[in-house]
Amino acid sequence: MLKQLKIENFTVFAKADFEFSPGLNVIVGENGTGKSHVLKLAYAMIAESNKQGKTTDIKEIRKPLLQRDYAQKLINVFRMKRIDDLKRRQVEKIDGGFMLPPPWKVSFFFNEPDLNCVFVDPSVNHQSIQINQLPKQWVKTKAIFMPTRELLTIYPGFVSLYEGRYLEFDETYYDICLLLGEPPLKKPMTDLLDILENAMGGKVVLEGGRFYLVSDLGKTEMPLVAEGIRKLAMLAQLIAVGALQNDGYLFWDEPEANLNPRLVRVIARVILQLAKAGIQVFIATHSYFLLKELDILAMEQPIPTRYFSLLKGEDGVVVESGDSLDDLQTIVALDEELAQFDREQDAHHA
Repeated sequence: MLKQLKIENFTVFAKADFEFSPGLNVIVGENGTGKSHVLKLAYAMIAESNKQGKTTDIKEIRKPLLQRDYAQKLINVFRMKRIDDLKRRQVEKIDGGFMLPPPWKVSFFFNEPDLNCVFVDPSVNHQSIQINQLPKQWVKTKAIFMPTRELLTIYPGFVSLYEGRYLEFDETYYDICLLLGEPPLKKPMTDLLDILENAMGGKVVLEGGRFYLVSDLGKTEMPLVAEGIRKLAMLAQLIAVGALQNDGYLFWDEPEANLNPRLVRVIARVILQLAKAGIQVFIATHSYFLLKELDILAMEQPIPTRYFSLLKGEDGVVVESGDSLDDLQTIVALDEELAQFDREQDAHHA
């Protein structure tokens, strides 16, 4: 499990320290505060470590090649041209002149110290990074990044097209489509599948390279299914093929997007159940409804949970954290909801 992530001069962060829970980790903040960046950074490095473990003996590491591989994963996941594009762009005034902040640095600390590693932008090679601390073993379990939109409707032909053409989709789309196409397990996590299938009103099947929802009403192609249901279907398929596994990692960007409150409650239940099953879950959200639902469920079914609030400061984004929502001094989603309530009251009394 990922215990801690330290960030310096990376995108919107001058300096940030995230101490994660082994269960559920919830990141909240307004647009532009780097929620997705934190998820993508952690995902890219863990996923690349897992990939390296399938092809490379840790004792035979060729450091220059490894540095290029990690850099390429970051470039592909963030979908930029150069590795130093991840550097925080705010300039600092020194002695009457201006200079960019120093190179970025990210440090990963795990429950197993042999996985610990430190990466630095060397500022001399746009396609490579410097590894200040090499890991002594690879991450053995899968990491999954769930983007904001569902992918079942773009799945047909996407993998082969992505491999042969340049598409304006970051590599998390490609990675997850590879997993969606794997054969199902004989014994998946049926309790979670039952929750999702009850909410969807059917089961997900893959036939001829296309996804369908099979229900009592027959077989429906995914483009004809409501988008909120398609998001549940994508998660159900990942569970069915065993992509989500014990000691694995799930990074989910705005799970509430395009879901009505009833389905948000279903998603909250599934997120908690995944964490209880031994998966370390990281989500980024704007939804106070989802925050409260997770908080309520965590009180009913205690599970290690950590909340992070990202706030814009004078020198980059500031991170507040706590083990409950009450520990956070500022939650932008709550502030906006209260402001809306005040506007409604003013309108009624006008």
